[in-house]
Parts: sequence; structure tokens; C-alpha cells
Amino acid sequence: MPVLPVPPDCTLPMRPQPETAGRVQRIRQAWRQLLLALMVLLLCTPAAQAQTLVFLQALTTTAQPGSAVDWAQARLLPLPDDWSISRPHHSGVVTYRLNFDVESAAGGGTLYALYIERACSALDVVVNGQLAYRGGRMSEPVSRNCQQPQLVPIPAGMLVAKGNAIDLLVRGFSLAEVGSAQRAGGLSRVELGPHDVLAQRHQWRMAFAIRLPEIVSGTLVLMGSFMFVMGWLNRKQSYLAYFGALMLGWALVLSRLWLTDLPWSHRSSELLLAGLMSLITLAAVQFLMRYADRRFRWLDIGLPLQCVVMGASLLAAGPQRLHGTTSAWFTLLSLEITAAAAFYLVDSHRRRPRQLWLMGPLLAVVGVALATEFLALQAQADARIGFIAQLVPSLVFLALGLRLVQQYGRALESAEQGRAELEIRIREATAQIERNFAQLSELKVEQVTERERKRIAADLHDDLGAKLLTIVHTSNDERISTLAREALEEMRLSVRGLTGKPVRLSDALGDWRAEVISRLAQSGVEGEWSSPPDDDVTGTLSARAFVQTTRILREAVSNIIKHSGASHCSVRCGIAEGDFQLVIQDNGNGIPLELDGKLDKGHGMASMKSRAKQLQGQCLVESGPGYGTVIRLTLPLDRHVTAA
Repeated sequence: MPVLPVPPDCTLPMRPQPETAGRVQRIRQAWRQLLLALMVLLLCTPAAQAQTLVFLQALTTTAQPGSAVDWAQARLLPLPDDWSISRPHHSGVVTYRLNFDVESAAGGGTLYALYIERACSALDVVVNGQLAYRGGRMSEPVSRNCQQPQLVPIPAGMLVAKGNAIDLLVRGFSLAEVGSAQRAGGLSRVELGPHDVLAQRHQWRMAFAIRLPEIVSGTLVLMGSFMFVMGWLNRKQSYLAYFGALMLGWALVLSRLWLTDLPWSHRSSELLLAGLMSLITLAAVQFLMRYADRRFRWLDIGLPLQCVVMGASLLAAGPQRLHGTTSAWFTLLSLEITAAAAFYLVDSHRRRPRQLWLMGPLLAVVGVALATEFLALQAQADARIGFIAQLVPSLVFLALGLRLVQQYGRALESAEQGRAELEIRIREATAQIERNFAQLSELKVEQVTERERKRIAADLHDDLGAKLLTIVHTSNDERISTLAREALEEMRLSVRGLTGKPVRLSDALGDWRAEVISRLAQSGVEGEWSSPPDDDVTGTLSARAFVQTTRILREAVSNIIKHSGASHCSVRCGIAEGDFQLVIQDNGNGIPLELDGKLDKGHGMASMKSRAKQLQGQCLVESGPGYGTVIRLTLPLDRHVTAA
């Protein structure tokens, strides 16, 4: 085989990463290597193929390793050799022999390599009788290298010019022992050539078939875990938890591409992978139902029960019927997911057509990708088609996951705004309730007070009033009779104040006029009364204002009769500037100088001013020796007089 120089423009730079490099750095380097590998594939593949030898057939034998083999009796089979077709019932080791010559002289220091795209499940390489490479464990637990491309370095010193023989010992499993034909034993075409040329292809294949799924799996695990926790904490968005479980399950399915050495047997791995599909189906169906806002009790019970039944049936089937049982279950699970997707699309078209613009195309892409992967496997098409097809659902899941997280974030923000608005409304409603309660409490107190006033007024009228009236009519003592009559008038005034019945302002003026003129006349004082005509006086006076004004007026007249020595007294009533004004003036002696500054301490002046203050009015006293006394009472009408 001629060895040609490697074109300098096809060299792929590779720098080994230290073991302590961070995960982020490793992911970044993996993406960089993937891009470089794609460039090499596009630019350098023709030149590389011109320098390699491709083996399209090989001698095969199923003899046990180490035993004598008569290669003259061995079968010559084409490569690639798929055990699911060529030997579906064989499980164990198959030895493939490749014979070739090297035209250039050995010992030139050239490093050769074998590039094996697929050797399922483990591989040993023997060059001219010497073990040159061991690609995984050949005994249980057998390494699972079905998707791992392998590059076997072969130093030039191990080769001779003529009659080289390379034995490839492949440890695989029969079709019946695996859940998918992808994991049945087999060997791809083999290429022999310069190591640096084949390393480029190996690196591209590793980046595309192993590193990329590894990165995607890690991303699915991170996002799936996040979404599962969100859905678990927010049960109203339970579809997030099911979609997170779907992403985690799919990440585990992808892990079969790059997890090679597991601590358990091949049968356990196959059972776990098959059982995982039932969990993925549960998550997918429940996600579609919950995202459509549909919940069926029979699904909540039936899907977990189906997982248990599937696991039990796989165990009962035994290792020699695993493939048939798994295939039947996979068909059923595929129909279930298809039915759930169809139900979701129809239901969303009726109730939520806006969801179809995203979910419809995504479901279609996933369906096409899975169908493409299945057909590529059945037709034994280029492995790259299968790799692309099996990564498409993962990318769709990531895109849909980002969309769901975005929707959840918007819904959460809207909920927070609604909660803030609700809190404001609750505070306002609480404040209003407190105000209403306070008003009701005040009204209740007023009602209780009103009832108590009426009760006291009735008691005074029925008991004390009757006794005073008896004294007035039966007493032979004029002084006692007069005091009883005055007490009776005071009692009646108090009763009126307690009952709270308002008085027409014109009637109040009439009552005051009659009482003042009568008392002054009985005392020998000429009285003069001046008030507006009844037609000009409208409205009603509150009972409280009537009682307090009556007592102020009585106190003023009493002071005139007892202390002033006046012969004339005038009382003027009027309404000016929104106030009721009452002016009482006499021509008496006035208030002595020795009482100047002490008016509030005697002659009832303090009580008069206090009563006026209680009515938000004022009572002014003007007096001087020999000039008489003037009392001015001013009350605001808007507080004590209401329109008739």
C-alpha cells in the first residue's frame, strides 16, 4: 500500500485538555473541535481517502479466542457485517481477519492506524500475532462501545512488507438479547492508513457522534431538572414537571451513546433502557394532556401501571426473547404517544388555537426525526443520518423547554402584578370595612345613648314631673309652689333635651319671648322683645341648641332680675352672616369694678360662656358701672339649624 504525504492544509490542530480543566472550558473546547472536524470533513476527505486502504470484506470465524483456527475453512463475509442479519442467534466472540501487504519498506518510522467506525460491543486487535489494542472489556460486564468509533495505532515495526494479518476479535450479542438492532453485534468497514490522516476522521466522528450527544445530554439534564423542580413546586403548572421528566429521560437515552463501561451486566443495561421508554411515554403523554389543560384519572392510574407491567413482562420474557418483547412494547408506546399528540392537536385547535403555531411544527419535526431514525436503521443507511435524526428531538426539547420557561416567567410576572394589585385592593377593602365598623359602632353607641336618654326622660316626666306638679297644685306656701313650678319648667326643658326632638326656630323664638317677657313683668322690669317676622325665620333648631340657648337666656334674665337693679331690658334676635345673634341689654347698675376680671367666677357667667362654647359659639359680656350690661350670644346656624 503506497503511503502518500499528508497535505498540510488538512491537519487538524488538537491540544489535549488537562484533567483539571473546568466543565465550561471542556464544553467550549468540544464545540470548537466539532466545528473544526466539520471543516476537515468538507475540505480534506478526498485527500484522506486517497491515502487509506478500505477493507470491504473479511474472513470470519466463531472459534473461541486462543484456539487453533483453520482460516482456509473460514467464511468470507462483506463488510459491514451486521449480526442481526448475518448471524442473528450468535452471542459471543467473532474473529475477523484482514490480509494486506505494505509496499513501502517497514521501519521507516511511519505510524499507521486502523479506523473502525463501529465494533459492537467490545474489540481486541491482534496484528501479526501481537495484541496491539484492547477496546473495552470482553467479559461481563461487557463494554458497550457500539457507537464509539475506534482508532487503533499500529507502529510500522509491527508490519512486514508481505502477508500482514490483522485479527479483529469482536465481542457482541445476538439480536434476541438486545432491545434494539443497533446494539446487536457487528463490525463496520475498516480503514488502514497513516495515523494522522485517520485521526482527523476519528476526531470528527467522536465530536459528532459522542461529544455532541454528551453536551446535549448535559444540557437536557440541567434544564430538565430545573423544569421538574418548577413544576413540582407549582402544581398548577404540573406540565412543567412532566416535561422536565421527559427531558431527563431522553438525556438518559442519549447517554447510551457515550456511557461505555457500566458496573452491571449487559442484560441489566438492556432492561433499564427498555423500561426507560415506558417512563418517557408516561412523561410525554401526561405533558401533552396537562399542557392542553386536560386531566384524566384513568391515565393517572394506567400509565404508571403500564410501567410496572412492562418491567414485569421483560423480566418474564428472559434474555432470549428480549428483542421481540421490547419491539412489541415499543410499537404500543409509539402508538400511545402518537394518539396523545393527535388528541392534543385536535383539542388545541378547538380550544387554544394559538398554541398550534409552536407545538404543531415541533411535534411534526420530532415525528419526522424519529421516523427517519427508524427507517435509516432498517435500511442500513449512512450512520450520520441516524446520528442527526436522534439529536433532532433533543434540540426540539431544548427549544420547547426555553419557550415553556419563558411562558412561565411571563405568567409568574403577571401573577406577581395581580397579587400586588390584589393586596392593594384588600388593604383598601380592609380600611373601608374598618371605617364602616367604626361608623356602625358609633351609630350603635348613639342608638344606645338615644334609648337611654328617652328612658331617663320618660322616668323624669312620669315620676319627678308628676310629683312636682302635685306640689304646685297642693302646696299652701307660695314660695314652695313657685320653686316647684320653676323646677318643673327646668325638668321639662331637660326632658326635651334628652328626647332630642328638634324645634322650629320660629316656635323657639316665640317660647323665649313669652318666658322672658313674663319673668321680667313679674319682677317689675319693663321688657322689650325684637325678632324677625315668622315668615323670615325658617328651619328647625336642634334640641341641644334649643336647651342650651334657653338656659343661657334664663341665666341672663335671672342676673338682670336679681343683681342689675334695672328698670328696662331689651332682647334683640336676628340672623346675620350665617349666625343666629341674641343681644340682651339692660339699664341697670352694671357689674361693679371689684368684680372686674372675675365674671367667670360668679353670677352664672361661666356657665353661660361654657354653654355657648359647647355650641361652637361665643358669649360676650360688656358692662360698666352705671352703664348697664350687654350680653351678646352668637351661634353658627349651619351647625344647629336645618332647612325646613
